[in-house]
Amino acid sequence: MPEFRYGPVEFYLVGFEGERPDRATLDALVALLEKGAVRLLDFVLISRSESGETSIVEVEDDPDTLELGGYAPDASGLAGDADIAEFAELVPLGGSAALVVLELAFQRELASHLAAAGGVVLATERVPAPVVNAVLDTLEHENEGE
Repeated sequence: MPEFRYGPVEFYLVGFEGERPDRATLDALVALLEKGAVRLLDFVLISRSESGETSIVEVEDDPDTLELGGYAPDASGLAGDADIAEFAELVPLGGSAALVVLELAFQRELASHLAAAGGVVLATERVPAPVVNAVLDTLEHENEGE
């Protein structure tokens, strides 16, 4: 069976107040890292001034910026300049966000098993959690009326 070093990765742009994520936001990430549910590949802080000027801090360039429970990105630089520029456009003027690149642990194993079996993932689609929950709430409400 092929052993992949990395599985599929996901980019998350997480907005927050101020120039740095709060402790609760970082603790949520650290909890997932501790469980082995995700692997942190890259972490970039993006801030935009009211005039639209963008400021970028790559965590590996400034390790004292964030306390991630001793975790450091495993693939710093994976979020390239083009990725960062694209996501920076989504940060509101006067706002800040963290661009977090994560590998979901099960996806690497799934990719290895599928490749060994000759399977090829032809497409994936993510449905955001708020949408899934709203649809299921609606369905449950409709089923209660039957």
